[in-house]
Amino acid sequence: MKLVSHDIIRKPVITEKSMAAMADKKYTFIVDIHANKTQIKKAVEEIFDVKVEKVNTARYIGKTKRVGVHIGKRADYKKAIVKLTEDSKTIEFFEGM
Repeated sequence: MKLVSHDIIRKPVITEKSMAAMADKKYTFIVDIHANKTQIKKAVEEIFDVKVEKVNTARYIGKTKRVGVHIGKRADYKKAIVKLTEDSKTIEFFEGM
């Protein structure tokens, strides 16, 4: 299955920990669960026009939730932490936060 750059990067992760990591030019995104590090790197470079130095990924299993007798499960997801090179600009998407 061919993934387009905007399909790979789902949404940014905005937490205290991810905002503190932005000082070191590290940005966190929820990405497509089937995307590999190379695809994530190309997608970030294409969408935000920056140079990526390194990509770290982690897969998470969705929690099982229960409401009364009904049992459901949250979706599994993959998180990517992208480190930019020193000479690249910051991602303006996060500037107003």
